[in-house]
Amino acid sequence: MQELDALDLALVTALRENPRAGALELSRVTRVARATAESRLRRMEQAGIITGYGPDIDVAAAGFAVLAFVTLEIAQGALSAVQADLAAIPAVLEAYAVTGSADVVCKVAATSHADLQQVLLRIDSSPSVARSTSAIVLSTVIAPRDLPLLQSREPASAPRSPSFR
Repeated sequence: MQELDALDLALVTALRENPRAGALELSRVTRVARATAESRLRRMEQAGIITGYGPDIDVAAAGFAVLAFVTLEIAQGALSAVQADLAAIPAVLEAYAVTGSADVVCKVAATSHADLQQVLLRIDSSPSVARSTSAIVLSTVIAPRDLPLLQSREPASAPRSPSFR
């Protein structure tokens, strides 16, 4: 695990605010040398902290306005089989093995309630799914985010950026 310092957080924040910014622009915003910004970004990429620069997609704007969370109770030892079954369903956006009364929680998207019903039927058709429960999303209370979490920690001191403040 790599701790992020103030410069790392500033770079990630600048990227969130302007995802198309290049190293030169990021170096200007964070007031460090371009090589420093590039090496920090590369280090965070290699550590798996920055996982991509692809576009974030609003699936509702793309025609998939119905979002739901589906909890699954699965047969004992069937996680790999369920993983394969869920991966074959394009409407399953994310799936996580969890603790508690459910074994897996999925985030699914559909074009309509009728489309969602078909997705749920397809999920339930997996021989490893014993029971499913769904909850339709009415509105987003907090959109996906990560900066507040990263910023909540006391940043590590910067090893080689004395000019950065």
